[in-house]
Amino acid sequence: MEDTKRSALTSLIEASKPTSTSTESVHHHALAAQVLYNLQYQHDWTDLEIHTRSPIADAPLIKPLISGLPPHRIYVHPDEQTEMLKQNVQEKDIPSEREWVLPTHLRERWSLRKFAWVFDTVNEVPPTVHRAANRDETKKKGGKRLLLATVGDDSTVVYYIVHDGIVKPRQN
Repeated sequence: MEDTKRSALTSLIEASKPTSTSTESVHHHALAAQVLYNLQYQHDWTDLEIHTRSPIADAPLIKPLISGLPPHRIYVHPDEQTEMLKQNVQEKDIPSEREWVLPTHLRERWSLRKFAWVFDTVNEVPPTVHRAANRDETKKKGGKRLLLATVGDDSTVVYYIVHDGIVKPRQN
């Protein structure tokens, strides 16, 4: 039998298999590993973690969530944007914030109830085991948000910002 070399993504998926053996659980974990791989190698995110338990209730999540640090700020609240314009601060000069990422497949159906459940099970700022929580990292301007990572059948990943509630529109 010929020894074939496995791709980095296949190795990552196999290394992060869940303890539960249900088909749905394995699928959700493989999807999370695929999105994590995309964030790390295509979008230069760091400090990435897959979460399977709620940081609020320490209960299992219905599907894994990812947290990580993007190379630049993903979202600037409109009030913060106004202040930046007044002080001539460039968007590239503000530090990035840890973000939640919800891996989904294009064929999944999401309702407001499901999004509400996700927002109810997470903190505003994702926890990390790599460093101690900082007081300034407990709140984000603009409230809870996450990136909805939608994976297509061709492995394309598209990201959408989803807020918990209504948010003031951004100024262009």
